[in-house]
Amino acid sequence: MGIRDVLFGRKAGKPAKREELFALPAAAVSMEVELGMRPAGAAAVVFKPLSAGEFVRAENEMQELLELAAREASSKLERRTDDYGYEWLIVRDEQFEDLVTTVHLIGSELAERGFGPQLLAAVFRFDGGKAPVYWVYGYKRGAFWPFVPTGEKQRDNAEELELKAKLEKELPIEPDISLWFALYGAPL
Repeated sequence: MGIRDVLFGRKAGKPAKREELFALPAAAVSMEVELGMRPAGAAAVVFKPLSAGEFVRAENEMQELLELAAREASSKLERRTDDYGYEWLIVRDEQFEDLVTTVHLIGSELAERGFGPQLLAAVFRFDGGKAPVYWVYGYKRGAFWPFVPTGEKQRDNAEELELKAKLEKELPIEPDISLWFALYGAPL
């Protein structure tokens, strides 16, 4: 942060932490063997929309990023805006390691192009239980939390806490459960 930022009241966002994503493939094996949960082949990178000044440059760079990610992996990519105005870069791939790698690549490319502070979360869907389980990775904190929606605006807190207890040795789990934000209507 420079002197102009201080004078004009701008503050730098926290840089994104991305490397902890690679704990997920090993934990996915435990989830499947011990809990009967398997990767659904879908994940997403969620980020805040950009200001008007950043928008034109970012749109061109975003298209380049999507084309690069598509070339690097056999993953299918799409982009959506949710009801709250957040952008979702959705990745579909049956190979879980490729899915995690593509999500990491997207996050890394966004951060390298100066949009790291806009990165909010990476979301991975798992099926096999009573309801889908979403493992949410918060880029700012570098940790995961489980999200188990059971209705339009309801979640299964008991199941989420049980998942935390079962997987906290394998995944960096967000210790402050007040930061376990819900992602209702996730397009995965």
